[in-house]
Amino acid sequence: MTVAPTARHPARDARVLGLPELSGVGRTLVMGVVNVTPDSFSDGGEWFEPSAAVAHGLELLGEGADILDVGGESTRPGSVRVPQEQELARALPVIEQLAARGATVSVDTTRAAVAERAVAAGARIVNDVSGGLADPEMGRAVAETGAAYVAMHWRGHADVMDQRQTYDDVVADVRDELAARMAALHDDGVRPEQLILDPGLGFAKAGVLNWPLLAHLDALHELGRPVLVGASRKRFLGHLLADTAGHTASPRARDDATAAISALSAAAGAWCVRVHSVRASADAVKVAAAWAAAADQPRVGSSGTSPHSAPEPLTSTVALTTESWTAAEQGMPTWQDSGARNDDGGRPR
Repeated sequence: MTVAPTARHPARDARVLGLPELSGVGRTLVMGVVNVTPDSFSDGGEWFEPSAAVAHGLELLGEGADILDVGGESTRPGSVRVPQEQELARALPVIEQLAARGATVSVDTTRAAVAERAVAAGARIVNDVSGGLADPEMGRAVAETGAAYVAMHWRGHADVMDQRQTYDDVVADVRDELAARMAALHDDGVRPEQLILDPGLGFAKAGVLNWPLLAHLDALHELGRPVLVGASRKRFLGHLLADTAGHTASPRARDDATAAISALSAAAGAWCVRVHSVRASADAVKVAAAWAAAADQPRVGSSGTSPHSAPEPLTSTVALTTESWTAAEQGMPTWQDSGARNDDGGRPR
């Protein structure tokens, strides 16, 4: 489905260097996750073998993925880093084969050397969960390759990030820290048109802190660059969907909620959603695009009728009130207070 871009979401439709066919398409893109790791929280190494990973990537393309994100190192909380050569051995064969089949491939890495090798193998996007903080050479590497670059909000590696989730105002703090990363990357030679921003859901963010970031994507759009949302199967969704006994929903049981976030993120102007299960989110962003397009057109009826001039009067017998409701009145933690939280974060990747 192709929808003409509108002025509704200028950050979403901004030009991304090196991705002309994915710039200004008028809808939110879908990035399918291809984990080439034995210890991913979401699939437990199901696609660890290169042949299985390539087949899975092609399946995701068939379900509607615009981009395939290939990663050779897990960033789940508590995970241990793998040697660089092992990350390369896992990711490069998959990237080469998927790119050769015409896929737009992203490499999920925090290492400059891996990014450079991946781009040489056919990757067109570098998806760095550290936003350049994990490797001081990343900015230089991105500038020299000219690849599109996803800079995520990050405060530390998986073994320490849960200790660094204190914020005065999580939305403002994430926005300002991403702005600082943009400035630093610019100093390293990265062009603004290369940049895509990611709020880093679940990374150094307890569960309650993720919702305001989703609800206020407009704050990140103030920075003028496209925004990628990666909520798929994360732990804050598992806590939201917990059963009456308090048992957290399993990763795969979070896919419907992920699709709901994809639809809402698309309506809010996200450039892309990163998901494990593609088909439902691909449908969700198409629904959001059709909804937005209809909102921008005159309201018409069937062929031969004239546009409605006014909405029908409300005749429902349901009483409508303007009574307000706040989280504090219900005894729930507020996102401004990062010390008050009801779960332990978002289990990334």
